[in-house]
Amino acid sequence: MKVEIWSDVMCPFCYIGKRRFEHALAQFPQREAIEVVWKSFQLDPEMPKEGGANINEYLAERKGWTLEYAEQVNSQVTAMAAEVGLTYDFDKAVVANSFDAHRFSHLAAQHGLGDAAEESLFKAYFTEGKNIADHAVLADLGASIGLNAGEVSAALAGNGYANEVHQDISEAAALGARGVPFFVIDRKYAVSGAQPEEVFLQALERSYKEYAKAGLEHGADGNVCGIDGCD
Repeated sequence: MKVEIWSDVMCPFCYIGKRRFEHALAQFPQREAIEVVWKSFQLDPEMPKEGGANINEYLAERKGWTLEYAEQVNSQVTAMAAEVGLTYDFDKAVVANSFDAHRFSHLAAQHGLGDAAEESLFKAYFTEGKNIADHAVLADLGASIGLNAGEVSAALAGNGYANEVHQDISEAAALGARGVPFFVIDRKYAVSGAQPEEVFLQALERSYKEYAKAGLEHGADGNVCGIDGCD
């Protein structure tokens, strides 16, 4: 059974949602039958690739917040991440366009390393303060998960996997995704946001037993990031 997850590497709730889903999956008796497929979503497609303002400055400008309030919000998110064993360091985060990171993820998926790629990208951005738009950084991340660094560099130097990224983004809109993370289980049940692990477990059980009604059925909304920021 396929679980598709739309996310953006710069979405703090996406990393938290990944961990909560993994905790739920570990409790799911049929977990070996689950195929996880990561899908691309961009919160800010117009963001420069070079990297610039730190995350607090970026959020303050984009959301119309004070710098102090942005710092407060990120402090709360950092505490939420710590509850699932993640270490966020927003002071080190490099705000840069995520498009090439998504292309890298698609390349990794072709080698059966999609989940490893997502994990390395999240850690690089939220914990290690690396520029996930930098091709050299992405090549190093690729090598760290078993990809050929030269293959990564060659794909990123051209337009490799760009169409796949655009297709994912269009598909998210067609499915009604209003933000990320957005989980679609067997194309029968959708879970929006970084829900508690019991919600994911219930969704897995329901979909696996074919209890879901035809078509997508939305669960309650959790914490998500949309084009106007994170809520």
